[in-house]
Amino acid sequence: MTTPTILIVEDESAVRQMLRFALQQQDLNIIEAVETIKAEQLISQNPPDLILLDWMLPGKSGIEFARQLKRNPDTQNIPIIMLTARGEENDKVQGLESGADDYITKPFSTRELIARIRVILRRTTPITNDEKIEMEGLSLDTATHRVLANKKPIELGPTEFRLLHFFMTHTERVYNRTQLLDQVWGSNVYIEERTVDVHIRRLRKILEPSKHDSLLQTVRGAGYRFSSGE
Repeated sequence: MTTPTILIVEDESAVRQMLRFALQQQDLNIIEAVETIKAEQLISQNPPDLILLDWMLPGKSGIEFARQLKRNPDTQNIPIIMLTARGEENDKVQGLESGADDYITKPFSTRELIARIRVILRRTTPITNDEKIEMEGLSLDTATHRVLANKKPIELGPTEFRLLHFFMTHTERVYNRTQLLDQVWGSNVYIEERTVDVHIRRLRKILEPSKHDSLLQTVRGAGYRFSSGE
């Protein structure tokens, strides 16, 4: 198995040193940048398996850089964990909605960070069983990792792909946030339930042009359901 490469984008040398030491102890490859221009160069030379991205950076902010990466087809599937001292709920939502897959507030324990990294790396590993699922003109092929809406390809990040795969293989039943976290993200105490809402909105936005967003329904006070009915 190839050793995962983690890109650290952090301008504080003490934080970079702490992260480097902790992650190298986990046999992870580490590359580093103090600002986004250098990070772009490193990504083009050696696309990492995951990015640890500081919110506050000189020049372009981490939020702006995350949005830039998620708009680019070449980098949109690289998972991002946002590192920041901003701990308010609105800040967390803003970080996730910028395209980050997770968010951790400074100061944090390295054990917690490593656990979150492991969860995301497992989640971005391709689903191994080969199957093709179709529903209302929406098709998902796990062998090729392709999704078609009315025979036109749509681009999904790894989390949205797993979320859609789960819903399409578990239609009609209502799932609450906790159940979706367990089924899609895996049992992990570090992932917040609000993360589910962010990825649901992201998935709906992707499905909206083909009108398939109507399949992903909110059941007030209960959770979410994937259904062709009302």
